[in-house]
Amino acid sequence: MLAQTAYDELIQKVKEAATLSSVGGLLEWDQQSYMPSGAGKFRADQLSLVAGLSHKKFTDPRIGELLSELEATGLGAAGDTPEAANVRELRHQYDKATKLPGELVSEWARTVSLAQDEWVGARKHNDFKRFLPWLEKVMDLCRRKAQAYGCKSEPYDALLDEYEPGASAAELVETFASLRQDLGVLLEKIRNAPRRPNAGVVERPYDVQLQRVFGESVAAAMGFDFTRGRLDTTTHPFCTGIGPNDVRILTRYNPNRLSDSFFGIMHEAGHALYEMGIEKEANFGAPMGEAASLGVHESQSRMWENLVGRSRPFWKYFFPQAQRLFKDALRGVSLDAFYGAVNDVKPSHIRVEADEGTYNLHIILRFELERALLLGDLKPADVPGEWNARFKKYLGLEVDKDSNGCLQDVHWSAGLVGYFPTYTLGNLYSAQLFQKARKDMPDLDSHFERGEFAPLREWLRDNIHRHGRRYRSGDLCARVTGKPLTHKPFIDYLNSKYAEIYGF
Repeated sequence: MLAQTAYDELIQKVKEAATLSSVGGLLEWDQQSYMPSGAGKFRADQLSLVAGLSHKKFTDPRIGELLSELEATGLGAAGDTPEAANVRELRHQYDKATKLPGELVSEWARTVSLAQDEWVGARKHNDFKRFLPWLEKVMDLCRRKAQAYGCKSEPYDALLDEYEPGASAAELVETFASLRQDLGVLLEKIRNAPRRPNAGVVERPYDVQLQRVFGESVAAAMGFDFTRGRLDTTTHPFCTGIGPNDVRILTRYNPNRLSDSFFGIMHEAGHALYEMGIEKEANFGAPMGEAASLGVHESQSRMWENLVGRSRPFWKYFFPQAQRLFKDALRGVSLDAFYGAVNDVKPSHIRVEADEGTYNLHIILRFELERALLLGDLKPADVPGEWNARFKKYLGLEVDKDSNGCLQDVHWSAGLVGYFPTYTLGNLYSAQLFQKARKDMPDLDSHFERGEFAPLREWLRDNIHRHGRRYRSGDLCARVTGKPLTHKPFIDYLNSKYAEIYGF
């Protein structure tokens, strides 16, 4: 068979598997947004069936044969053509997928669907005991999945590879230790600083409908295409790409705090811009139609949310609009006061509401706990106590209730063990990439002050989005910035911004 014919057949087959998987994605989106609360059990059956069918499609022996044929021609060896990248990464994905029994895939989909329903109720009613049996089931499935994949070092690496290919727990331990030490020094400076912003500026009544209007206008200015996406409400904000021209973002609104929804929308819209910037039409289901990794994906969302959305130039443009919309809340408030308020640093219980200075401590805690759970060093029943003890140690706060502690995130109910570290990796990637964008575009701040975000968006599309999974995340970072990933640009960025705000 001609190589091109084999390649075309391969791409068609993985597209069919991805199309089936996208049906599951749509069902999951509906479950988190509009599905009636009593429909959970049947939804679990639907998701289980679709996951099983998609897995069967993707593990079709014919895909393995086609990969072998193409590899025999040299396609898939070192090289950065789209075809080589697709073959190389599909081999990695196919070999992993064929190690998972179909029954495990179906059981996984059903269990995590039911577990997420139970998590919603447990969180709402602050009832860890209600969620405990489901946490035990999910962790057991995670261990079985890691065992099926096989791992040279430890089970966590096998699961981490699903989100950050090539990364290891040992590397994370080293990176996080250095980061935590430098964050401790920074937070000590802030604690002893001569001045402090008034966070109350954003913690007062803000009309929810106007919050939505404001959020939509900013998402549109960023470049979010509402003809290819939509914004809805959910318990736990997220972004999901259903298909080549269907990207959904969801947020939650707090009538007494503007930051929650606003930065949530900017964050999820940042994810969406990545999804919209990848060349999915010709590569749906193939690695060139996917993000380099979740860490890189998170770098896009955190860059827009924080390095853009919490910058002074950004608010020079958008603050007058906010004043017109929220007349009562922002009456008499200056730009300086508002800018300080959205950059206030104060330890808090909720990860998604945490500031840039403390956010990564939330992630390090979760990484340590889920790794211990997977290794069997921590029993699920002991999670609340261990969570609370480490939270006190890292952030200096007592946890008043489990819904503000170990029950706050959806991830463990969804089986997303290995996902949390990508948030911090995303922060590190975002700072290093943004530093390079500034070097390439010295007038970036001037663009922001005029509400012009296309220059940054197009820079990201050219340097990050269009490459799909052509490069692994570490290689992509080095290719764009000329350096391997380090936490120094992130710490430098925080020190520079907070020194101005806090006067240290």
